[in-house]
Amino acid sequence: MHKAFLKQMQTLLTTAFGLIAALAWNTAITTLVHTYLPAGSGLVMLFVYAIVITALAVFVGMTLARAATRIGLDE
Repeated sequence: MHKAFLKQMQTLLTTAFGLIAALAWNTAITTLVHTYLPAGSGLVMLFVYAIVITALAVFVGMTLARAATRIGLDE
């Protein structure tokens, strides 16, 4: 039961922190992209933003999966 609880907490915390991080970084990343891309490049900006967020999500997910494997939560 202890491992099941920890696995559920890992899932809940990963989801919660993913949402919080996305909301917290939304304005910062959007402003950064607007700073380096010319005005009127809205579609390009959206794709750059999507790629940055996706890369960050993959990195965090892989890091957490490795950590879970190391401590035996993936059973």
